[in-house]
Amino acid sequence: MRILRRTRSYPPADGLVASDRGAQRRDVTRVRAEKCAERLRALCAALPEASERPGGEGGRHVAHTVRGRTFGCFTPDHHGDGRLALSCKAPAGEQAALVAADPRRFFVPPYLGHRGWVGLWLDAAPIDWAEVRELQVESYYLTAPKRLAAAVGS
Repeated sequence: MRILRRTRSYPPADGLVASDRGAQRRDVTRVRAEKCAERLRALCAALPEASERPGGEGGRHVAHTVRGRTFGCFTPDHHGDGRLALSCKAPAGEQAALVAADPRRFFVPPYLGHRGWVGLWLDAAPIDWAEVRELQVESYYLTAPKRLAAAVGS
């Protein structure tokens, strides 16, 4: 016969119970999501005729568009995953190369990955905003009419 011992449950070092930690994480994520959305909005505003359209999950997702065609999607907490992400259209072969090179930062996004889009986690490590801009501009080039794409300086 095996005797099970009960171990004493100690409070966490930070003094927060599990439910408090979840609430704190959501608040931090919400604040970071707002900051990321502001930075992405500024990047998008620099592109000719680019606009922002609220999307799924109660308008929390944001699609970046040019003349009605989507070239980027910002998804905070997509279907409750607790992550911040940006998905962009990518040139052929670039999705696989980026994901293989750094799978902690890049991923194949749901719904769009089979079309060659690449995702970038915006909650992992410090964000390289120059890289984010590069991804957004490349995606814009692939989506915008040629006249508008030619007007963008790199």
